[in-house]
Amino acid sequence: MTKVHTSNHLPCALSKPAGASPGAAQEDASNKEGSNEGKGRVLTASASPGVHGRIGHNVDNGNRVEPWESGLEKLKALFEHPLYNLPRPPISEEDVLLKVKPKVKAVGESSQMWISASREDYEGEQWNSSSSTHPPWLSFHLGISRWQLYGQRDPSVEAVMQQLATERIVSAVQKPGGTQLKLVMSYPNYGQAMLKPMKQERDDETNYNLYYFSDLERHNAEIAAFHLDRILGYRRVPPVVGRLVDVIKEIKDITTDRKLAKTFFTSPVGNVCFYGQCSYYCSTEHAVCGRPKKLEVSLAVMLPDLSLATRRSWRSPWRRSYSRSKKANWETDPNYCSSVKQIAPYNKGTRLVDFMDMVILDYLMSNMDRHHYETFEKFGNNTFLLHLDNGRGFGRHSKDEPSILAPLKQCCRLRRSTWLRLVLLSLPQYRLSDVVRASLSRDPLHKVAPLLSELHLAALDRRLKTVLETVGHCRKQRSDGGAGGEVFFDDMDTFSR
Repeated sequence: MTKVHTSNHLPCALSKPAGASPGAAQEDASNKEGSNEGKGRVLTASASPGVHGRIGHNVDNGNRVEPWESGLEKLKALFEHPLYNLPRPPISEEDVLLKVKPKVKAVGESSQMWISASREDYEGEQWNSSSSTHPPWLSFHLGISRWQLYGQRDPSVEAVMQQLATERIVSAVQKPGGTQLKLVMSYPNYGQAMLKPMKQERDDETNYNLYYFSDLERHNAEIAAFHLDRILGYRRVPPVVGRLVDVIKEIKDITTDRKLAKTFFTSPVGNVCFYGQCSYYCSTEHAVCGRPKKLEVSLAVMLPDLSLATRRSWRSPWRRSYSRSKKANWETDPNYCSSVKQIAPYNKGTRLVDFMDMVILDYLMSNMDRHHYETFEKFGNNTFLLHLDNGRGFGRHSKDEPSILAPLKQCCRLRRSTWLRLVLLSLPQYRLSDVVRASLSRDPLHKVAPLLSELHLAALDRRLKTVLETVGHCRKQRSDGGAGGEVFFDDMDTFSR
């Protein structure tokens, strides 16, 4: 196995804004690689065709918008960088979530959702142990491991997104539970996806007078969260894709959910609307409406059924009070992190730094609604966190929410690999806003309108700068105080074994 060499020295040019001259940060992030083995040729920083400013025709463009064609070259170079192709130890049988049984009598019914009573719309089952017979969703499920939902070069990701975006939908029913309307969509090959509808214009900012728990979910936030999570190198958000659905043909006419069917109506201007049933926001005042029949939605591939892969829900230690008057303990106790680190599972292993990865994701997209998170029970405490339910992200671009970074500020602990990738994304040749814009340009809904406005993209760069400055402050504190332990959890040796 090829070893990726790193030094103890880390970039300290943290006060420079994203896009400014990177100085030591560029030198450090560009030199944290040796040779690397992988699928295809992995370009080193010195060999990559844009690392020294040769990507496209407009690399360091200040406030100018980077053409997304040039951004796609940046995105390609980013994913070819050694920090995104770190060698991992071989995956054992215990590290795989699911495996194919030699013989399967029949596909079992899901315990989580309804399936159409008629099987006429479904394809005949012709799967066996050969991966070539597996539909994309099954290949994706079989690729889930202890460490991530999918690999950097996993072909099933693009295949399942293509399926979600283009294949015929044969069933649509409500997803039980939750505060807002969600549907489960089924496909002929038994694949399923979670649908979240467009409820407001993409450029509408959250009303400043609303509390975080009163905000509507956004379909484009779910899509953007998947792309951002992958660009950060986490790969913990299930694949999500946008689609224009016909409210009549692809929901009303095929649903077997009588409660859902009863809520369809035609608006005064002739648009077809529905509202379903849920705890909040399911009424004629909060109806989802087509234009007149076409509706923008996000479709996220469903994770394996709970009967096959049980998940455990964990209450976030930094959960908000969800009260208009009360504050949570972490908001008033300056030593709160010390108490968290005394309790399982945060007292050992990688759970604390895994949580910090999620904190950074939430801060970048301004998601204040992370009250719980989930893990796969099979892997115990030694596994990654699932980054689910991101619909309340990207609500505001004009205001950053510093309290989301409270866990990082209080604990001053972060993976070294995460830090190096964040520094990389602050450099002009890999600028975060440029690669996110380019990645989102490949979504089908990009043809309708950009999924994130330029103001939201600019906010990503601004917030990334704040994250880097926060880590820099942590390092200075530890250096000046001479106590408190290391800021970085050195996971680079784990990758290179």
